[in-house]
Amino acid sequence: MVTEAPPPPDGPEAVAGPVQPTTEAFVEVQESAEFGELRRTYRSFAFPLTVAFIAWYLLYVLLSNYAGGFMGTKLFGNINVALVLGLGQFATTFLIAWLYSRHAAERLDPKAEAIKSRMEADA
Repeated sequence: MVTEAPPPPDGPEAVAGPVQPTTEAFVEVQESAEFGELRRTYRSFAFPLTVAFIAWYLLYVLLSNYAGGFMGTKLFGNINVALVLGLGQFATTFLIAWLYSRHAAERLDPKAEAIKSRMEADA
């Protein structure tokens, strides 16, 4: 396909992109107490919820494999324990995503934005 657009300018009339921080600036930020606090804030939320969800998922799988009688227990109508716990997996997934979104907006994003702004100002 042939285009009629001229090539981008190479000289001083070229639009300069954002200036990128140096490798040393990234390393300095990574070693800073502020970045360490951001990482701790993230990990203190993500790791416990990840472990809890994996345990909850494995419990569901183990019950499905080894407690068929319990999982087949009818709760009402044709709804049994397995179906309720299976749907609970989906509900838990959406709940965790919503909680993380709130956590990130309230605690992670402001700290990350402050670090980013400082790096861009220094570049």
